[in-house]
Amino acid sequence: MLAFAPLLLTFLLVACDAFQVPLDVPHPPAEVRPAAAPVRQTTPTSSSWSFSEILTDTSRMSVGHADAALLAQPKISKSGYDVTPMTDEEVQKAAQGLTSKQYDINLKAGTEMAFTGETVNGYKWNTKEKGMWVGAISGLPLFSSDDKYDSGTGWLSFLKPVDPMHVIERKDPKDMAFGPFERRTEVLDAKSGAHLGHVFDDGPPPLKKRYCMNAASMKFVPAEPVKAKS
Repeated sequence: MLAFAPLLLTFLLVACDAFQVPLDVPHPPAEVRPAAAPVRQTTPTSSSWSFSEILTDTSRMSVGHADAALLAQPKISKSGYDVTPMTDEEVQKAAQGLTSKQYDINLKAGTEMAFTGETVNGYKWNTKEKGMWVGAISGLPLFSSDDKYDSGTGWLSFLKPVDPMHVIERKDPKDMAFGPFERRTEVLDAKSGAHLGHVFDDGPPPLKKRYCMNAASMKFVPAEPVKAKS
């Protein structure tokens, strides 16, 4: 029975954290206990979060994006792109050319209807052209046509991003009402914080990932045609 004690304690701690149930665990004496930091309200007041809120709300970020202080510093991705987070002012300025629908999808976490997606520069979600899918607001390369596939869902589907540092994955705050076990993983543009879509674990092997993206969150840049040798 004692052999299962550590597992039981771990289960109780996880359960209490998920449901915010207080657990009577001994604390250090008051004289050596560090001062408690002010509790930040992490429940969104609307479906729209500014990028500054995303940066400071580390509880909603994936591993690799948890240090808000580091995110605020100049940052270069492994593939050599500047992924330093844009300020809220820069995001709003870059979004001025978006339609109301595109703005809603990018900055209010909206979703386009299946089989209707179109990029901000007019390419259909199911285009067969080769090229790069970049952020509608940031211009950051996000997905390659080499990783695009037909998932049958009617939305843009990719196996992986061009660089893991170009996206942020977090538990979708809009799904909080469904509890800790029914929450989707939201995908954001790492530079602008724009909502891109969600990632699921039902893709084809070997990666078994389906990055289900809104075409309206991106711009398509066609690959340059190969020039024939003279």
